[in-house]
Amino acid sequence: MSFLKSKVLLEVKGKNIERFLHRLINHGIEILKIESKEKDITWILIYEKDYEAVLKLKTIYEIEYLDTYGMIRIKKKLNQNRVFLLFFLLCILLLLFLSQIITDIEIVHTDRDLRDMIQKELTNYGMTVSSFKKSFSELNQIKEEILEKHRDQIEWLEIENVGTKYIIRVEERKKEKPKNIDGLRNIVASKNAVLKVIDAKNGEVLKRKNDYVKKGEVVISGELKVYDEIKNRTSADGKIYGEVWYKTTVEYPLTYQESYLTGKKKNLYGIQFLNSFYSLFSPYKNQKERSKVLWKDSILPISFLKKEAQELKVVHELYTEEEAILKAMECGKKEMEQKLKEGEKILSQKNLKVTLKESKIEVEMFFTVLEDITDYTEIKLEEEGEANVQENRN
Repeated sequence: MSFLKSKVLLEVKGKNIERFLHRLINHGIEILKIESKEKDITWILIYEKDYEAVLKLKTIYEIEYLDTYGMIRIKKKLNQNRVFLLFFLLCILLLLFLSQIITDIEIVHTDRDLRDMIQKELTNYGMTVSSFKKSFSELNQIKEEILEKHRDQIEWLEIENVGTKYIIRVEERKKEKPKNIDGLRNIVASKNAVLKVIDAKNGEVLKRKNDYVKKGEVVISGELKVYDEIKNRTSADGKIYGEVWYKTTVEYPLTYQESYLTGKKKNLYGIQFLNSFYSLFSPYKNQKERSKVLWKDSILPISFLKKEAQELKVVHELYTEEEAILKAMECGKKEMEQKLKEGEKILSQKNLKVTLKESKIEVEMFFTVLEDITDYTEIKLEEEGEANVQENRN
């Protein structure tokens, strides 16, 4: 703290300077440094608060103000460079401001209609070019709400903030093809898998448990044979489950923020200018808002709004690398379970690769899943005469 105290360096001229210095000490003035320069010339360093007292005691001595140290020197330098410092501060504030504004939104998918639908949903949540960036918890909440709203169309959605850009990756939910339950058919594997469950209600089972089957390979045949001769045709019925494999990558932040509504709410009235809202008070530290425009200027970007503010409880958590890996594994498992249908389940889960990226963990995971791989192929009669073969359609 002594380093920051304001000090002044004085030059004292006159005869018998030692007598003058004793007079200063006797009057309670602390001399921090004494340096004799020439005969009858001495430099002394004192606290700036004692400067006026020294001038009153100088009598026949000449006192010249040489330099300053400590806080007074810092203030002097700041005052001399105030224009540059102000410009520098404004540049920093402008940079921080611009870094919080979204300049681009990229939706990664080949289907234009799906991209347009996602774009419209993002606009409803205020995620547009030139809008302010949203926090990780807000992006996560928006993602969950869009998934819930369009569960029939969207299988998977991820919103990533890279600098001043949003990258939205989306996977369309594939609708099951209508099953031909009336015609003659075989039950085949819908994908490569190891058979685990064969539940045949009608037809001839051609494969056994733990057999490896390729996509399109017949498991339950609708052609009933005796000594390799077709004796009857039917509509194969049943279910087959196989062990299939998936690889996925999940990112999880080392700093996590979770928010939830407490149920408390109040109404706010204020002015909206550009993307900023100004109100006399804010009832909650964190809140979720619903806005209603009461008045809007037709020329200027200004409007009067009524907002319903709901209290938002925000929980901040800082994870170690090991904790973040466990959280990423939980998220990966949850995402995989959301894709499963009734009767399907995860058999095993394994981490293939863990990468630390800036403030987040990237975990590449391998899943073994018991999945319904039932699919059908139509049995086509090769010759017209075969149409007379007895058909059993149970």
